[in-house]
Parts: sequence; C-alpha cells; structure tokens
Amino acid sequence: MSNIDTPDAESAQPTSLTASQTLLFGLQHVLVMAAVPITSVFLVAKALGLQADLTVNLISATFLMCGLGSLLQSFGPLGLGARLPFVMVPGGAPIVMFLGIAQHYDLQTACGAVILTSLFYFLILPVFKRLLRFFPKIVIGTLLLLVSVNLLKVYGGIVAGKPGTPDFASPLNIGLALATIGFTMLFARTLKGTPGQLAVLLGLVAGTLLAAALGQLPLQDVASGPLLSLPQLLPFGMPRFDLAAAVPLLVFSVISMVEATGQTMAVAEIVGSKENPRALVPRTIRGDAVMSLMGGFFGTSMIITSGENIGILRATQVRSRHVTAVAGAILIVIALFAPLGRLANAIPAAVVSGTAVMVFAIIGTIGIDILRRVDLHSRSNMYVLAGALTMGLLPILVPGFYSQAPAALQPILGNGLAMGSITAVVLNLVFNGAGDTPQERAPAAH
Repeated sequence: MSNIDTPDAESAQPTSLTASQTLLFGLQHVLVMAAVPITSVFLVAKALGLQADLTVNLISATFLMCGLGSLLQSFGPLGLGARLPFVMVPGGAPIVMFLGIAQHYDLQTACGAVILTSLFYFLILPVFKRLLRFFPKIVIGTLLLLVSVNLLKVYGGIVAGKPGTPDFASPLNIGLALATIGFTMLFARTLKGTPGQLAVLLGLVAGTLLAAALGQLPLQDVASGPLLSLPQLLPFGMPRFDLAAAVPLLVFSVISMVEATGQTMAVAEIVGSKENPRALVPRTIRGDAVMSLMGGFFGTSMIITSGENIGILRATQVRSRHVTAVAGAILIVIALFAPLGRLANAIPAAVVSGTAVMVFAIIGTIGIDILRRVDLHSRSNMYVLAGALTMGLLPILVPGFYSQAPAALQPILGNGLAMGSITAVVLNLVFNGAGDTPQERAPAAH
C-alpha cells in the first residue's frame, strides 16, 4: 500500500509509517532544504555587514518561519495551507529583491515591502483563482522542467563557486558533490525497503562523513555560543511602507503564484489527490502569504512553498503529510536550539548542493512525466512547448540576456520561470484555446 495521506485518500489509505520512519523521512526533508535558510541569511548578512549576533538571530527566525509554514501547509487549518506534504523555504528570487531594497533604501523598508507583498497575495488571489483553467498539463509540465533547470544551475553554481575566484571549480568541492550524488545512486540501487527510500538522506550523510575524513567539516564552533536562540520580533525596528520600493516583490508575487500552482498540482498528482485544483491552489497561496507576512515582522524575506519536497516525494514514494509536519517540527527545534543550527551550517555547501541537484533533477522527470501525457505529435502542442522552453531557458542559461531591456521589465524578462510560464499560457491559448486540449485529455484519462 502506498503511503498516501491526503484529504481525499486519508480514510481509504491510512499511512503505514512507524514513528521512527516518519522521523527519519522528516529529517531527510530538513537536511535537503537546510542550506537554503542558512545561505539566504548569510547572503543578506554579508552584503549588509550585519553583526554576528543579528545574523544568528535571523537564521533562527528563518528556520522558525520555515517550520511553522511546513506545519501550516501540512495541516491546512482554516483554509490556510493545502493539507499536502509541503516544506517551506525562503524564495531565492525574493532574497535578491529583499537585499536590493535594503541596499537602496534600508532594512525597515525591505521588511515593509515583504509585508505589503504578503497582503497583496490576498488582494489578487480572487482574480488569480479564475485563471487556473489556463494552466493545463502542457503548462505545468513546462514549468516544472524550467524549475528543475533553474535550480540545477543555481546549486551547480554553489558547488563550482564564483568565476574568477581562487576556489572556482575546486576539484575538492566538485569531488564532494559528485561523491554525494554517487553515494545516493548507490544506496538507491542496492538498498530495499525503508533504507532504499532514505537513499537521499544516506547519501547526504555519506557525503558529510567523507568531508569530515578530508578535514572539511568544521565542528569547532558547534558547541560554542548560546544554547537557545529566540528570534526577535522587529529586529530592524518598525517597518517602513514604500509602495514604489515594493514593486519588484509585488511583481514576483504573481510569478510565485504561478510556481505555487505548478507545485501544488504536481504534489497533488503524486499523492493521488482528487481535489479540484481551484480549491487546492488558493490554499497553498494563502499559506505562503501568511508565512511571508509573519516573516516580514521577524526580518526575513518571503517564505514560500519549496520545490525540493516534490523531488523527495517522487524519490521516496512516501507521500504522507505527517512526514512534512515532522520536518516542520524539526525545523522549529533547530530554530530554538542553537547548536543544531550550527551543526546544520557546518555541513559543506558542496555536499548539500550535491544532494540538492539530484532532487531538482527528479523534479524535471516529474515535468517530463506530465508532458508525456500531452500529445506532442500534435503540431500545436509541439510549438507551445518549443516556444515556452525557448523563452524560459534563454534568461536561465544566458544571464543578462535582457540586460539592455527597460529596467521596469527586467524582473519579468530576466526570470526564466516567469517568461516560460507566460509564454506557455499565451501560446496554449493561441493554438489550443482555454483549458486542456482534446489531444491532452485523452492520454490523461487513459
């Protein structure tokens, strides 16, 4: 029996996971995504020259928001959260925009922009709900492929380092990443049952042990410092609300809704949910909005649903939302118990990134699986997919491709996910009309 635990399947197919299995699978989610909160805070702290104690406080606040958000999405009280196995993280693009606002204005204005954007989610959601019929399988499959390529590029860049620096393309870092991938593959191929489902976690552990053997696991700071870390409300003072400053994040909110649509539909399909996407997607978006709103008051950027867990769900075939709820609880413990946060931070970025690129590649296979149910022998669908991939991949693979475009358009033109999604929707309307095409419905029904 599949480990399905959704609103629709819960009574018919109850979870068969033991408490120890649930804990291990939850820990696997946490370790795959733990680098995102840490690196996002360090990016802001390093760029703005924040003091060490404030940086630790922001790491704690970010883990806390991610943990509470994962619980919210997993249980979905009061229509806030999809009641699907989701883990939440700080969004990569919003972090860059948050930093840009802070550098151009100040941190109070950046936090105010996060709060304004969170409220904007609720304002635009009723309109966005009416547009969900314009996201058939060919659009969702294309979006997931672009998400996979974009994240592979980002985390591959973390492994390789910054061009022009002494450590760029370091054989040690690349070797650790490739070894972690190799360990994961080995465990997935040779282990059966629960150990095989934990191949991603075991690969990460093996990569970490290899790093320790090579002297690349700095543990000297884990035991130093305070035992507890309590996030501070309004760490930068009262937020300032400047609508002009918030424009980049406001534009991103629409892009984020599109991403949340693709992620929700993909996860719903993996867990076998029969619930109408027009009900599921708004609940996911409301969860994103609530956690981003809270994050704004604790000094973080936007907290949104994560693509990582889609790959984990497909890799493990464990689809219980209790697992992501446990992951949320672990994140809260890490947020409050400072040595755990320092231990997670000690794992080399190359090891975590090696695990991440495996998971993100699996997201691409999910997109391919969805597109497999679209009739790509149809000339219309072929051109829809080709056009969307062209417009989506160009800004991802060629950074600065639109650098000479008007500044107001660059947040959209330079975002491959936005360009690919918009192009897919528009071309699907031009070639096929609204909704699923007859060529698409038949394979899906079969």
